[in-house]
Amino acid sequence: PERITPLYYSYSLEGFSGLNQRLQLFLSLVFLLIYLTTVMGNATIIFLMCVDNRLQIPMYFFIGNLAFLEICFTSCTSIKLLVILSSGRRTISVSACFVQSYFYFALGCMEFILLVVMSFDRYLAICQPLHYAAIMTQQLCILLLVAAWVAGFTFMSYHLVLLSKLTFCGSNKIQHFFCDNSPLFQLSCSDTNLLWRIDSVLILFILLGSLCLTLSSYVCILFCILRMPSRRKKAFATCSSHLTSLAIVFGSCLDLYSHPLERVSLETNKLVALLNTVLYPFLNPFIYSLRNKLVVLVLKDAIAHTKAQLFPQSRCISGQQF
Repeated sequence: PERITPLYYSYSLEGFSGLNQRLQLFLSLVFLLIYLTTVMGNATIIFLMCVDNRLQIPMYFFIGNLAFLEICFTSCTSIKLLVILSSGRRTISVSACFVQSYFYFALGCMEFILLVVMSFDRYLAICQPLHYAAIMTQQLCILLLVAAWVAGFTFMSYHLVLLSKLTFCGSNKIQHFFCDNSPLFQLSCSDTNLLWRIDSVLILFILLGSLCLTLSSYVCILFCILRMPSRRKKAFATCSSHLTSLAIVFGSCLDLYSHPLERVSLETNKLVALLNTVLYPFLNPFIYSLRNKLVVLVLKDAIAHTKAQLFPQSRCISGQQF
């Protein structure tokens, strides 16, 4: 079949087209609320990290960058999903589709690397507290962060190369709400077996490698806190919430990208993809920051300071009353 030139060709993201219009509109409102909460929550964390000296330490430095990454990652897919559900406009150009796919995987790769760095930081803080300040210097933190960004965008550039080798013809309907690799490979009319295996091996290498390194740090933390009875309850509560978050993102990604192409169910993939594109970014601010006593204290101080700046007269009146 004749290859269709991508510059003059567009796809149709079917998303959840099987649902009736009212239900799609309802879902668009739900996802809009989740998206706005995600952006506002992560933006609040970034703001607090920047303005308060108490949070300008390595742990919160990485949490702030994770918050920024979550805003970019969920915006990559959620904005188009909201447009599809609310207005029914499903068309996306090939170039925009490839760019969305690239940023989805690049930002995801960066997040996995950052999770490894954060778990290592927690290991040093809990298990090696006397050496923590000497090891986790500002220069090392910046170097690790830059390495994560460069590695994510560089390593995932192969994904664009694989997509450029695909031949598309016939139907232009993508049975998904964003340009994931499985619907694109299934839409292609060329032999995709070898390219799919290469793509799957590289994705699983990143997933399993980061998972093993992250779990290794948490196992070491677990054995360490077992020897600290006074802090055991608090440490277990913190680690359990972190591991729940990791189970969502790693579990959903392994389910999405560990199957052979012929066994991939796009209907199931759409539901599982909502876990790591909508639910996981939504939960992260609460798991990593808003349950932290210091972050809550800084947030309360910021709110009190804002009220004092906006309503100085009420502060004076209350002071006179006392």
